[in-house]
Amino acid sequence: MELLTARHRRTLSRPEFWTDRRSKLLDDIRQSLEEGLEIPKTVRTHVRDMPILPEMVGARVGVYNGNEFVEVVVRPQMIGYYLGEFSITTQRVRHGSPGIGATRSSLYVPLK
Repeated sequence: MELLTARHRRTLSRPEFWTDRRSKLLDDIRQSLEEGLEIPKTVRTHVRDMPILPEMVGARVGVYNGNEFVEVVVRPQMIGYYLGEFSITTQRVRHGSPGIGATRSSLYVPLK
């Protein structure tokens, strides 16, 4: 617990924090690490607001970003961060040229 910030320690001490989803995620991670495989089995989850705990180090977690599961390998430097911080949900906006009929000005854009 000393590795976590005060905010995380306080959050983890509350009984309402440990919902069924978070408890099951932690149990699944423990089980995948106990199997003794060289590369642990990936645990897929939608729980993005779970803080990374010291016992999760070495686990492979597939965090859902709204489109796909992004695989995250938990390292000691990640302790105290949230799982969702390593699975970006937004993409960079790339605007192209306007299509036919998009605006009045697109009438003057030469077609390719």
